[in-house]
Amino acid sequence: MTGTPTGAPTRVSTATAAGRPDTRLVVIRGNSASGKSSVAQGLREHHGRGVAIVSQDVIRRNVLREHDTARGANIALLGDIARHALDAGFHVVLEGILYADRYSHMITSLVRDHRGISSCYYLNVPLEATLARHASKADATYLEHVTDTHLTSWYRELDLLPGGLETVIQADSTLQATVARIVRDTDPAAAAPAPPPQYKPSQGDPMNPLVLMSDPQVAAIPVRECGEPLVDVRDHGLRVDPRKQDPLGAFAHVREGVLARLKHARSLLPAGTDLLFIEGYRPLTLQQHYFAEYRDELAATHPDWPPEQLHQAASRYVSPPEIAPHSAGAAVDVTLVDHDGHELDLGTRVNASPEESNGACFTHAPNLGDQARYHRTLLLNAMQGAGFTNYGTEFWHFSASDRYDALMRQEPHARYGPIELALP
Repeated sequence: MTGTPTGAPTRVSTATAAGRPDTRLVVIRGNSASGKSSVAQGLREHHGRGVAIVSQDVIRRNVLREHDTARGANIALLGDIARHALDAGFHVVLEGILYADRYSHMITSLVRDHRGISSCYYLNVPLEATLARHASKADATYLEHVTDTHLTSWYRELDLLPGGLETVIQADSTLQATVARIVRDTDPAAAAPAPPPQYKPSQGDPMNPLVLMSDPQVAAIPVRECGEPLVDVRDHGLRVDPRKQDPLGAFAHVREGVLARLKHARSLLPAGTDLLFIEGYRPLTLQQHYFAEYRDELAATHPDWPPEQLHQAASRYVSPPEIAPHSAGAAVDVTLVDHDGHELDLGTRVNASPEESNGACFTHAPNLGDQARYHRTLLLNAMQGAGFTNYGTEFWHFSASDRYDALMRQEPHARYGPIELALP
């Protein structure tokens, strides 16, 4: 559990600060039989010595032998043990049911005061799967004393901490995948992808490994419009940046299914990070303007390029109007911010062109610092985990169920085609 902290270090009072910049705090919550202790043990097996597992069951049931109540002595004791272990240089995995209404203050205070990286996870297992997992346990004595009735009475559905602090991990994630996910989140070096060849504009077509929006394969994907309406993300609690704001608020609209994926992507980010929504729906006339403007810039710089080459080069950065995901309400431009809303370093500004950024706008550009690459990996993992496809020339651009996404996923057709925003 080593690596670069996500964003700037949090300033905390020296009287309450816990741990060091290089310590890691992982909080794992969920209902009984959701796999919390197995994940904690998996993290210890991965990292070896130096990982302290602070278990609610051990402290509450074995050490104190007390009932789980809002005034339980185990609440403060769990926090004190975690703080002491962090101060001693241990990485800490705090795990347990840890009901939000009883333990949230202790957990959020611990996360706030920790000097290093803190990541919180909620293992979301439905009641039916919980009972099935419980029945498969080999401990007959435990099964005799803890029945399905007990588990049902203890069960709370999606009992999340306030403030969007947790990453939700669904029941279909295997133990190995869950441990690997947490390792990636808390160890930036483990998440850094191998860099592709250096981008050089003089090489002609630098996007050879990628499929451009101008590729005939994209336009050949048929659209079977599903009819989902456009919805305003500002009505659903997302952080929205006003830089692309227009009089009608079109920029803040996406298809209903895209909004659902955005909410899911937020839940996949580690504590202390959030999505910043920049632009969604783009009217076709605006898309035509953007494309023509960039094509004309290229034509002025490269007067010897024929129209076909200009069209293809422009498509690296701006989608051709006839297939643009933004005009279908299927695409979003997003980046990452910290808990205070400050944008994190992702290597270059959103909407930087290949020429301006020397290719750093490419998702897997090699000319990035470690922190920028780590943040891009966080963004890419969350968005792809929620069902989005990234356009490789723009680290900030993701789409779902449009022609480009359908081609990348080898789907027979797209669900979203060009759409008009209904005026109020």
